[in-house]
Amino acid sequence: MNVTVETAPTREAASRQDEMYREAAAAFAQTLQRLARGYESDADRRLDLLQEIHLALWQSFEGFDGRCSLRTWVYRVAHNVATSHVIRERRFNSRTLVGLDEIEPPSTGHDGERSADRRIVLEKLAHMIRSLTPVDRQVILSYLEGLDAASIAEITGISAGNVATKIHRIKLLLARRFHQGGHDGK
Repeated sequence: MNVTVETAPTREAASRQDEMYREAAAAFAQTLQRLARGYESDADRRLDLLQEIHLALWQSFEGFDGRCSLRTWVYRVAHNVATSHVIRERRFNSRTLVGLDEIEPPSTGHDGERSADRRIVLEKLAHMIRSLTPVDRQVILSYLEGLDAASIAEITGISAGNVATKIHRIKLLLARRFHQGGHDGK
């Protein structure tokens, strides 16, 4: 009969994993909530997504070796989980994701009238961002969290120059679409 005895390094590794998770969860709680809101509009599904992100984050610290910053690690794990969530939801709902040039904002109910109501404006922008393809969504949400192009490049795996170009194009597109009520004017 073989009996496996837990060794000290295993307990230490588990303790380190738990501590790393606690540190990350405390430091990035609000960021992770905003990220989940950027990927999922339904409140119940958003909570499920946030829970998936936290579970994946905890599990990921078993392999965290410190070659990147804690912030980069958290963003990378969270965006990967959120992207997988979008793809899974897309399969179930047969909802089509669109490219940057195809974004349509939701109707505000005021038929072209610009509303000063901050909540409506933010919902409109959030809807437009959720309509982006996963990589564009990841880039703009990271940018909105205050990350620079180099950090976003490290998270996404695309070059910093490409990140900067994408940010510029996404900002222009979102601004144009927002102010034109979702119409390109072409």
